[in-house]
Formats: sequence, C-alpha cells, structure tokens
Amino acid sequence: MSTATYTVKGMTCGHCVSSVKEEVSEVSGVTAVEVDLDSGLLTVTSENPVEDAAIAAAVEEAGYELAGRS
Repeated sequence: MSTATYTVKGMTCGHCVSSVKEEVSEVSGVTAVEVDLDSGLLTVTSENPVEDAAIAAAVEEAGYELAGRS
C-alpha cells in the first residue's frame, strides 16, 4: 500500500469535495480517497505508487488545481 498527500486549490464546498473524490477514485490503482475541505488536503491510498501527473489530471478534470504534494 502507498499513501500520498496533496494540496488542492479552489475547493469551496461539499460538492467540490465530491467532484475531486469521484475523479481521483477513477485513477487506476487508487483504493481510497480522502478530501478535507478546510485544509484542502487530498490523501490518496493506492496499491502501488501512482504518478503525480495522473492525480493532477484527475483533479483538473474535476475543475480544480493541484497545488503540490505534501
């Protein structure tokens, strides 16, 4: 198992959180996604390490910006 934490910019509500969770959950290998609206933290658990670019693309597909890895 691998866990990575990122910061997402632009989320303002529960719908934002749901959108990010849905898109990131669809990335191959991802087994769990947690999003904290207040801090903007996105925690991704996967079977093996997932490329940061794949996570960034999923966040952008949801309409938000990946600010970096924590």
